[in-house]
Amino acid sequence: MKLNAWITGALAACLSGSALAQQPLTEVTFGTNWIAQGEHGGYYQAAADGTYEKYGLKVTIVPGGPRASNRMLMTVGKLDFYMGGSMIQAFSAVEKEIPTIVVAAHFQKEPQVLLSHPGQGLDTFADLKKSNDILLSKDGVATFFQWMKAEYGFKDEQVKPFGFNPAPFIANKASVQQGYVTSEPLTIEKAAGFKPNVFLLADYGFSTYSTTVETRREVVEKNPDLVQRFVDASTIGWYNYLYGDNAKAKDLIKRDNPEMTDELLDYSRAKMKEYGIVDSGDTQQLGIGAMTDARMKDFFDKMVKAGLFKADLDYRKAYTLQFVNKGVGLNLKP
Repeated sequence: MKLNAWITGALAACLSGSALAQQPLTEVTFGTNWIAQGEHGGYYQAAADGTYEKYGLKVTIVPGGPRASNRMLMTVGKLDFYMGGSMIQAFSAVEKEIPTIVVAAHFQKEPQVLLSHPGQGLDTFADLKKSNDILLSKDGVATFFQWMKAEYGFKDEQVKPFGFNPAPFIANKASVQQGYVTSEPLTIEKAAGFKPNVFLLADYGFSTYSTTVETRREVVEKNPDLVQRFVDASTIGWYNYLYGDNAKAKDLIKRDNPEMTDELLDYSRAKMKEYGIVDSGDTQQLGIGAMTDARMKDFFDKMVKAGLFKADLDYRKAYTLQFVNKGVGLNLKP
């Protein structure tokens, strides 16, 4: 009798486990804000190594690019999640009454840098105010340069248009160029044979979070479990991409962007670790993806001072701490 009961219980457990394993995965779409690259590595890692599946998700990564409109597609419900840039976008959404919300920040520091030629009197951040050839994109002028003017006294007349081609910077030793710490310094070194000075704006007070996960408010309200699973799985993806074997993730990135190279991907990961882009500050205790009210207020106040937003904007509507700061993945860090 006891043997029969044991067999019956074991059979029930097997059937239950089998049924659980056969449960369909929830399909999720995640739009990035640019073509596939190392700065998207954690998401590709979670897709490549089965982490999303372990969290019951079948995630399709939809790469962005110059002709993509992934943020708008998320806003209108065609994508579930979107990889945002800085918090300026999120504050602007509140200002325009767009019902989106940031649920995680996988970069503690925005990778935005300014680059200068060494040995030309432009070797400190303060020295950059001497240059009358600061090459910036329109978006850069509208965002971080406004902060540079308010905080450090830079002037509009110093700015020259930047067409995302390093040739003018390489040719003009008195110039300064914007870029990402994870890519442009290597591009310039390979093209011109010198290592540029690198000034990470985050280290000089540009305190925005970056590479955020955004979704619509209705998703947070109606399906918080889905949001939590996506945030947690993506966070684990970032730990594994930075500190584990990321070969499969690199293959997926190169599949979506055939022009990407292993050299640049390896360089990008190394610089993300060196500069603490993903894992630094609050993440040491709270885990990758961390956000705090204090950081949000600090950055918002700076943007008000820079003239980007009015002081009475309810910027707290731009984000929620509901899904972060839980120490997810801390055990994966060496």
